[in-house]
Amino acid sequence: MNISPEQVNELIKNRRSTFPKQFTAGKKIDDSIIEQMLVNASWAPTHKQTEPWQFTVFTGDGLKKFAEYQAAMYKEKEAASFKEDKYQKMLSNPLLASHIIAIGMKRSNKVPEVEEIASVSCAVQNMYLTAEAYGAGCYWTTGGVTYYEGAKAFFGLTENDRLLGFFYVGEIAVPSTAGKRTPVSEKVKWIR
Repeated sequence: MNISPEQVNELIKNRRSTFPKQFTAGKKIDDSIIEQMLVNASWAPTHKQTEPWQFTVFTGDGLKKFAEYQAAMYKEKEAASFKEDKYQKMLSNPLLASHIIAIGMKRSNKVPEVEEIASVSCAVQNMYLTAEAYGAGCYWTTGGVTYYEGAKAFFGLTENDRLLGFFYVGEIAVPSTAGKRTPVSEKVKWIR
């Protein structure tokens, strides 16, 4: 391969979440980049080759359909604790993105569920790293309708599957600040 270890290290270290308000409004990421993100997602580790990820991509008018769906479901499900500002955010934030990818986990029952959740999470990390390589901004949120059982069908999921959130993608207008981590030595124990 023509990629140096240093380049891989920098790509991983510089990966950041870029929130919808940091996107360039109205600017679209080319579909070919989104397609490459999805191809790279499919190369995530998968025990027993279950490939449990299922993605639904919203762009163009699809963003409005997504926004209206989640806002309406929120209004219906949370009538007693409804907040107008949250409702308006659910309607407006999706329109700031170029693409939104619903992250689903199709349950196979061939392996423990946690292994399939981990596999989908690895797939999302591959999307994050691909977006970083192309200079696109992205953000994985578990907000909106993620935990509403009734939302699964809208995203092609059954009751045994899981909706694991939404991956917002857009052109970066305002970069995220540099990341910081505590020293890895505080979280690692070596036994020799």
